[in-house]
Amino acid sequence: MLLEAIYHHPKRNWAFGYDDATLFLRLRVKKNDLTAVHALTGDKYDWDRTRQLIPMSKFATDGRFDYYQCTVKPTHRRLKYGFLLEDEEEQLWMNENDFTTQEPQNADGLFQYPFLNPIDILKPPAWVKDAVFYQIFPERFANGDPSISPEGAEAWGDTPQTDNFFGGDLQGIIDHLDHLNELGINALYMTPVFKATTNHKYDTEDYMEVDPHFGDKETLKRMVNACHDRGIRVLFDAVFNHSGRTFKPFVDVLEKGKASSYKDWFHVHSFPLEVLDDTPTYDTFGLEPMMPKLNTEHPEVKKYLLDVAKYWIEEIGIDGWRLDVADEVDHAFWREFRTTVKQANPDAYILGEMWNESSEWLQGDQFDATMNYPFTYAVNDFFVKKESDAQSFAFAIGRQLARYPQQASEVAFNLLDSHDTPRLLTLCGDDKRLMRLAALFQFTYMGAPCIYYGDEIGLDGDADPGCRKCMEWDPDKQDRELFDFYRELIALRKEHPALRAAGSLTFLEAEPEGTSLAYERRSEEEVLLVLLNRSGKSHVFELDIPQQDWELAFGESQWSAGAKGFHAELPPYGYAVMKTTPAKRVE
Repeated sequence: MLLEAIYHHPKRNWAFGYDDATLFLRLRVKKNDLTAVHALTGDKYDWDRTRQLIPMSKFATDGRFDYYQCTVKPTHRRLKYGFLLEDEEEQLWMNENDFTTQEPQNADGLFQYPFLNPIDILKPPAWVKDAVFYQIFPERFANGDPSISPEGAEAWGDTPQTDNFFGGDLQGIIDHLDHLNELGINALYMTPVFKATTNHKYDTEDYMEVDPHFGDKETLKRMVNACHDRGIRVLFDAVFNHSGRTFKPFVDVLEKGKASSYKDWFHVHSFPLEVLDDTPTYDTFGLEPMMPKLNTEHPEVKKYLLDVAKYWIEEIGIDGWRLDVADEVDHAFWREFRTTVKQANPDAYILGEMWNESSEWLQGDQFDATMNYPFTYAVNDFFVKKESDAQSFAFAIGRQLARYPQQASEVAFNLLDSHDTPRLLTLCGDDKRLMRLAALFQFTYMGAPCIYYGDEIGLDGDADPGCRKCMEWDPDKQDRELFDFYRELIALRKEHPALRAAGSLTFLEAEPEGTSLAYERRSEEEVLLVLLNRSGKSHVFELDIPQQDWELAFGESQWSAGAKGFHAELPPYGYAVMKTTPAKRVE
C-alpha cells in the first residue's frame, strides 16, 4: 500500500461531531489500494472496556484517492483512535505518528478527539435540508407599484443595461407569490433590498433602510409575513465586505480626509481619497471606487454591522443571511456575526458567498453553508458544456463530498446560475434537453437546490447585464412545459426523503469518456435509482444490482430487472428516476 497517499487529521472534515453523540471519522487512501479499512476506537481513560474495531466504508472517490468513513458514538464523549489498513498482502496499524505491524495495546500514541463539545458542532437549521430556494433580483422580478419606480424607469421587458431601471419592487414580489407556491418553492433568496444607488443594490448607502424604489419597511414586513403564511422562508443579502460610495461614513471621509472620525472605518492607504492609475487609494471590492471595503476589525464598524444583522431578523422576521464576498472578511468578524445571529434566531440560515473550497468557514463557528460554486462548475462542465466525461464528473462530486462535514453537504446551496453568471438556458446553447438533465441532477443531489428567477419558464440571458433581464409574466411567452418539468421535479424531491439529506449517494455507472450516469440515493425507507443520458443516441444501462421490484417515479424508460441485474434503455437526452424499497445494500 502507498503510505504516502494516506491522510487523516483529527479535526475539520476528517474528524467532526455530527450531533451531540456522534462523531464522523474519515481517511484518505490511494485509489483502489486497500481492500478493507477499520477504525480502532476507545476512551483513553477506559480503553480496555470501550475498545472496538469499526468497519469503515468507501463513501467517495476521485481520480487519485478513495475516501473512507464511519460513525462513532463515544462512550464518554471522548475518543482515542487509530486505523487498521488492509490490502491483499499486509495489515498495518496507523497511529498519530506512524504505521506499525503491531496492534496498539493501549491508547498511547493514537489520534485524539478530546471531547465532543456541543457548542463546537456545526448545526445548520434542519429546515434547509428540505428547502427549495428561488433567487429573486428584486429590480427585475415584477413592478407592483409604479408610483415608486425610479425616474426614467424603462418599459418592462426592454433590454437590460448595467445602469438602467425597470421598477421591480417588493409589491411585485407579493403579487406573484402564487407563482412560487404553484412551483413548489419553500425558500426565497433576495439580492439586496437596502437603500443604494444602483439597480443591483450591492453599493449600500443605508443598511437600516429599505430602498425607496422597492418600498418601505411596512411593505417589506408584509412581504415577509405573506411568505411565511405560505410556508416560504426568506433569506436577505448582506454586503458587509464593502459599502457604497454614498454611505454616510465614507462620504464624511471623502469630505474631511484625515480629520474624519470615520477614517478608520475603511482601509485608506493615502489621503485624499482618489483614483490613481485606475487604482483607488483605499481598499475596495475589486478595484471599484464606488464600493469601499469596510474595516470589520474596527469596534465601531463591527458593532454597526452586527446591529444591522440583528435588526432585520428581530424587526422584520427574516430567516437568515446570504453574505456577499464573504471570503474577504476576517474570520473573527464572522464568528461574532454567527453568535449575534443565532442569539436572535437559532434557526437562521447563514450562507456565505464562496466560489472555491470553503471548509475553513464550515467548522461550526461561522457559516452554516456556502454557495456551492464548485458543484456548479462540475455540473456545467459535464451536462452543459460537455467538457468532462461521466467519470470525471463523478470524481468531482466525490471530491466535493469529501471536502466538508456531512451536515455541511446536507445544507449546501446548490445553484446552476445566478445574477453573477450567464443563465442556465444560455449556457446550454438554448438546448432545454441539457437544461433538464442538469436540473435533474441538481434536484436529486443532497443540499438545497436554487432556481434563479425565470429559469423555470425559459428565461435566457448572457452574463451581466443579460442575466438580469425582466421576468416574463405573459403566459403566452412562458415555456409552460418547462415550468411543469420544474414543478414535477420539485414535487418528486419533496416526496422522497432519499433524494434529500436522508439519502446516501453511490455512483453505479460513470465511465471514462462516458456520457451517461447511473446513481443510487438510499435511505432506510427507500431506494431511488437515477439514470441520465447526455448523449444524442439511446443508451442501454446494464447494472449489476440485486433483483428488486422497481417502479418508474419520474421520466421515461424501458426497463427490466431480474437475477442477472437491472437493464434499462433511455432515449437520447433521456432520464428516469426509479424507486423501490431497500433490499440488500448495493456495494
